[in-house]
Amino acid sequence: MKNRILLQALLLILISSVAFAQQNQTPQVGGVGVLDGIYVKENYKVRDPLPYPPLREADVMWSKRIWRIIDLKEKINLPLGQPATHSTTDRYSLIDVLMDGMKEGSVTAYSFVADDFVLPITMKEIESQGGARVDTSRLTRPDPPYDEYDTVIAKDFNRDDVIDYRVKEEWFFDKQRSVLDVRIIGIGPEVYARDQNGDIRADGSKKLLCWFYYPEIRKLLHNKETFNRQNDAERRSFEDIFEKRMFNSYVYKESNVYDRKISDYREGIAALYESERVKEDINNLEISMWEY
Repeated sequence: MKNRILLQALLLILISSVAFAQQNQTPQVGGVGVLDGIYVKENYKVRDPLPYPPLREADVMWSKRIWRIIDLKEKINLPLGQPATHSTTDRYSLIDVLMDGMKEGSVTAYSFVADDFVLPITMKEIESQGGARVDTSRLTRPDPPYDEYDTVIAKDFNRDDVIDYRVKEEWFFDKQRSVLDVRIIGIGPEVYARDQNGDIRADGSKKLLCWFYYPEIRKLLHNKETFNRQNDAERRSFEDIFEKRMFNSYVYKESNVYDRKISDYREGIAALYESERVKEDINNLEISMWEY
């Protein structure tokens, strides 16, 4: 009996040692154990986003459609736009994640013409809207007989040209859970509009490239981590930024009877005040729901 217990204890120690060694072994890269860090990062590759709570039409007492713009020049929004040029294996910008997802076929982009998700568009169409073009230029040869010839100049779409993101979302009050909640419906990258020569327009107008349906890209965003200024060991995912509202934005449109944007009836600082009014109205709605 004692021998059996001793054998079981030794077997348990052996199994624990093997499991510990496998857990802490250094991955082999090119036949040599190389790890740029102190542990293997695998958390974001295996977890799934939390499902939304069930929602019935009968439980929605109030709802409001809101359109926002997330400016990538603002400091709090930098994790969405940096690094500008992808150079490492674990750092991506949001446009890199979306465009790479289109390449592998896990993401569908929709036309920017209509504010819905009906007409899918291709990567080539997005790049064309972003400035990709092929021009023909006439040059003169430097050697005799100094004749002229045509040359083709190709310009690719530069992902760094994305300056902000439009966000289409729905705010609603769920009486079943007694909460004011919000769900993002779509995200769309924007660039500066260009003229026929490929130069940025003097009026600074912008162009929406496409729409991405947010429920479809949640899984992709959830498995791509972004930078956390306070803690390198707790890299947040892109989905965390959107779901936890860790960004700054301004409202450029709310659902209204005229179907117009704020810029159609407000300009400059007055438009920003109107944007803040929309945000404050939503916050005040939740407060007014309760009586003490």
